Amino acid sequence: MPVDNSDPVTRPLGAQISHMLKARGVDVIFGIPGVHNQEMYRGIEEAGITHVLARHEQGAGFMADGYARASGKPGVAYVITGPGLCNIMTPMGQAYSDSVPLLVISSCLDDTAGQHGQLHQMKDQRAAAATVCDWSEEARTPQAAYTLIDRALTEFEVDRRRPKHIQVPISVLQAAAPAAGPRSALAAPDIISVEAALRPILTARRPLFIFGGGAANVSHIARDLMAALGAASFTSYAGRGIADPDDPLHFGAALARPDSAAILAQSDMVVAVGTELAEVDIWRDALGHKGRFIRIDKDAGALARGPQGLHLRCDAGAALRKLLEMAQGHTPDTDWAAADVVRARARWRADVDAERPGILPLCDALRDAVPEDTMIYSDMTQFAYVAKEVWDMERPGHWHHPYGFGTLGYATPAAIGGAIARKGAPTLAIIGDYGFHYTMQELGVAVELGLSLPIILWDNGKLGEIEDSMIRAQIAPNAVIARNPDFCKLAEAFGARAVKPQSIAAFQDAVRAAFEADGPTLIYVTPALTV
Repeated sequence: MPVDNSDPVTRPLGAQISHMLKARGVDVIFGIPGVHNQEMYRGIEEAGITHVLARHEQGAGFMADGYARASGKPGVAYVITGPGLCNIMTPMGQAYSDSVPLLVISSCLDDTAGQHGQLHQMKDQRAAAATVCDWSEEARTPQAAYTLIDRALTEFEVDRRRPKHIQVPISVLQAAAPAAGPRSALAAPDIISVEAALRPILTARRPLFIFGGGAANVSHIARDLMAALGAASFTSYAGRGIADPDDPLHFGAALARPDSAAILAQSDMVVAVGTELAEVDIWRDALGHKGRFIRIDKDAGALARGPQGLHLRCDAGAALRKLLEMAQGHTPDTDWAAADVVRARARWRADVDAERPGILPLCDALRDAVPEDTMIYSDMTQFAYVAKEVWDMERPGHWHHPYGFGTLGYATPAAIGGAIARKGAPTLAIIGDYGFHYTMQELGVAVELGLSLPIILWDNGKLGEIEDSMIRAQIAPNAVIARNPDFCKLAEAFGARAVKPQSIAAFQDAVRAAFEADGPTLIYVTPALTV
């Protein structure tokens, strides 16, 4: 007997899940349908949700990640049992490292203990997903599915935003289920009194703040606070744009520079806000400070690690607002000198240029060519490594990079997700030749959707960063060169525009034109352009 899809009581659970997500504010779902998860597709159009068909589940995951970073809303992906889930595990790992609210909902087999040789069978699919996300659970009843979805959405709002995975057995997705009930209201959190803990900051002679991506939503407060205190600042790569780039006491995103430790040692009060101070933030064993240390973060796990000091578990915005209130009437009188900041930044810029010659002028040219409010997605490529050290952002949350997990192939699909989230706003991708190989097929999605997306492909003909690392380790470079296709012809085969500028001025013109095009443009750049 056919299912009556118009009756909410008799809809299959797969359809009810889409209706529930729509009621919770989800407008876009990324994924690929298959025989195991097709019930999840029964309700997508009826619920009024836009589905973006990726070419690979890895692309779907990166698109959902890029959408979440651009919109501030959870990115949702539907995938099939087994290989579909395995393919999206790389994006899940990236989202875990970078605190991105990614919700992956997959189908799963009803029985893996008593049956063998089934289509898409894995030994323990749920446990496999759990290795790369915050939690992975199986919903064996409709109510369990609804509860887990609401749990994920709630945790995205109140805790550190990390990916979740929910799997539902195929037979449960197919069976009729009642509609999900309304979501419970969230109570406002208690205001934590941090005044006593923060008061010593007001009397520090060399206060220095380090802002990470966890403080991106309170940049206006952070900027006012730096001025009120006369404090110096660094940001992590993910925190760029939080501090005012014109602040004369802002050292930039230079924590990974070895001699930044000497500057931190000059501070009598270091305050780290919304940053893990992880290996990929500082690239050394110790931060380098010698004075007092205060850490502000809402992630208990992050507070349990890192430098000893006073660790406050609270919202960054609440803490900074309280400190700014305490600083009213305070006369900034510290021992930092703007001239020292200028000298340090000039030295670090020269070091960056010497380490990866020729790229810095191209980064400067690109910065001058992009429109205001451009959102940039970069990949693991030398172009991005230079840019994230020398490119000061005017606003936070506008440069996204696979910082922690460090996966290749992120930029193109993530930028597609970002462009979908910010329809009509400028979005740009920066990717290397090897990374482009990983997800080049998603260029078809950008063409299909008519996205005005410049994709800058930096082709040095090799895994340049790995070759340099091997040479430093006195290893004869091997397995670092792969035969590349004609990338411009490849892009055109997908239906995209492609240009190969022969000068930096032509490069800038190509970028400007790409933002006005009625589809994606591959802008092919090689080191010859920088000579």
